[in-house]
Amino acid sequence: MQSRRDFIKNSIIGAAALSMGGLQGNIQGAGIPRTSSGRRILGANDRIRVAAIGVNSRGKAVASTFARQAGCEISHVCDVDRRAMDNCSKELQDVQGISPERASDFRRVLDDRDVDAVMIATPDHWHVPASVLAMQAGKHVYCEKPVSYCPEEGEILQDAVRKYRRILEVGLQRRSWPNVIEAIGLIKEGAIGKVHFGKAWYTNNRPSIGRGNVSPVPDWLDWDLWQGPAPRVPYKDNYIHYNWHWFWHWGSGEATNNGTHMVDILRWGMELDFPVSVNSMGGRYFFDDDQETPDTQVINLTFKDGRFISYEGRSCNPKTLESNSVGVMFHGDKGSALITGSNGYRFFDNDSKVVSQKYSSIPIDPRNTVNPSDKLDALHINNFLDAIRLGTRVSIGASEGHKSTLLMQLGMISQRVGRTLSTDPRNGHIIGDRKAMKLWSREYAPGFGIKL
Repeated sequence: MQSRRDFIKNSIIGAAALSMGGLQGNIQGAGIPRTSSGRRILGANDRIRVAAIGVNSRGKAVASTFARQAGCEISHVCDVDRRAMDNCSKELQDVQGISPERASDFRRVLDDRDVDAVMIATPDHWHVPASVLAMQAGKHVYCEKPVSYCPEEGEILQDAVRKYRRILEVGLQRRSWPNVIEAIGLIKEGAIGKVHFGKAWYTNNRPSIGRGNVSPVPDWLDWDLWQGPAPRVPYKDNYIHYNWHWFWHWGSGEATNNGTHMVDILRWGMELDFPVSVNSMGGRYFFDDDQETPDTQVINLTFKDGRFISYEGRSCNPKTLESNSVGVMFHGDKGSALITGSNGYRFFDNDSKVVSQKYSSIPIDPRNTVNPSDKLDALHINNFLDAIRLGTRVSIGASEGHKSTLLMQLGMISQRVGRTLSTDPRNGHIIGDRKAMKLWSREYAPGFGIKL
């Protein structure tokens, strides 16, 4: 019988071979059959046409990586920033030799029957509304993390996947990184015994965002569509394009922005679902500016079997832990395991002696907010493309993506109400705290409510 270790090793080799095999040919899709509703029926050799929604910065990098995969074409770029569309279109023309169509409003593209999938790299508050609209139009979805703006949206997204029977992959890319997969397999196999505690961290040295001023909307920006589902507020000159992460109206701070990646690895390796209690401590300490979310924070989550995990986020103090700016550490009764910010791992015995390790030859910069490693991202993207063509499983879909995102969202809710939350281990719902449960969902701008 094949051991779990051999199974993991062979799975990695098979996945790599499949992805690399897809890089060799020049696959064209012509004369593709359709369902009675006009939806394309894709075969193993058909070209997948993807509309990229949100193509500034990180979105442009992801779109470019999609375009570099054989059998895939970015057919449309959509963004409320005209400059971002122009820049991404030029890059994609160079990459794929085909100039994509452009649309400031992505909803116009969803009517195109030849679009098979969408890539969503918008601000967080658009993730679920855009994903649901795309699935309703028959498109598959690749959505960057966090999977949702608020917990209720994560539940809605799962309902949408079940109802519309579309493939959705969450951009938690480490789920497809070979050495991370191997390390998680070893942990589950018992390499460090029973794991009772896990720690995740993210460090950086972000500058102040200053004090913004209410200003005229730039002529290159559709501010109304950028706000989309969020209730309307006046435009300020320090919101766009990245600082929206630090305002509760659109984002949930560093914990959901980057902490989700690391906590997802912990939850995966420890096979955790929903917690029984959550607490957060921290605040905004380094700068007196407009940022609403913490720059320093510790979130602790306890699970029903007594195991617990902790996330430490420091946005304005870059001191590394275990020589890594980001990472996770599993602590078991027979040793510990470090998964680094890159595609690597190190296992220790109870005397802190290194007993095994593996590192990636692919360069990775975990603090790069745009494109930490496009070569490793390509493995995750090919996993999504293979799921469309071949019916294979995605590395992480709506359900698992929701659970990992929810852990950080609960931490942020605890931070905002200033107390420990009791939660239901069946679904993560907050127990006996009406004020906290008000943050489970959000108010939508008129006409933007999510309907299944």
